[in-house]
Amino acid sequence: MTDAAIALRDISFAWPGHTAATLTIDEFSVAAREHVFVSGPSGSGKSTLLALIGGIIVPGQGSVSILGSSLQQLPAARRDRFRVDHIGFIFQQFNLIPYLSILDNVMLPCQFSAYRQQRVLAQGLDLRSAAESLLRSLDLAPALWSRPVTQLSIGQQQRVAAARALIGRPEIVVADEPTSALDSNRQQAFLDLVQHECEQAGASLIFVSHDLRLAERFTRRIALDQINRAAVEDAA
Repeated sequence: MTDAAIALRDISFAWPGHTAATLTIDEFSVAAREHVFVSGPSGSGKSTLLALIGGIIVPGQGSVSILGSSLQQLPAARRDRFRVDHIGFIFQQFNLIPYLSILDNVMLPCQFSAYRQQRVLAQGLDLRSAAESLLRSLDLAPALWSRPVTQLSIGQQQRVAAARALIGRPEIVVADEPTSALDSNRQQAFLDLVQHECEQAGASLIFVSHDLRLAERFTRRIALDQINRAAVEDAA
């Protein structure tokens, strides 16, 4: 494994049907254990960047190295396996399973990943106890845990999505606008938990947000529209 948990070099990506690139980046890297705040206006390529880091898409040009593995060289099924084992995603749209309970949604990644199950057991916990601990830390009361997620408020669903991303302590956590539906106090509590869990796991954290007030909580800030040459050329 290299010192960089995430290393993108000479990247160019255009969505199918588009001739112009959405993302053109010479270099983007995040060290192991580093917490990075990424900002940028709509259209600056934030979602595309996160999809590349997760192996959801691969670049037309360049290399994507995650934890020492070259994702663009892996077939789609192996990229999917790599993502569920090593990357916890907090999606902007949550992507929770509507017919599952809160507790089952949180435990779901470990049902697909024996690797993350083992990391839970290494904490001296079983899956249910680990999920319950995260839910308590995110101020979700036990009375809610058996309910389907469709009965929750948007802010509550956001916190369930965070617990699901953090269970099993993945080496990389990617958060896409995760505090947009939270009030100021819950934003700070949410960040406290996410950063604490990442520190305990030795995980790298990529936190994307429009809320620049949160940037002071991070060791490094990246303005994506300043390093994405495709965005700069569109603005010219």
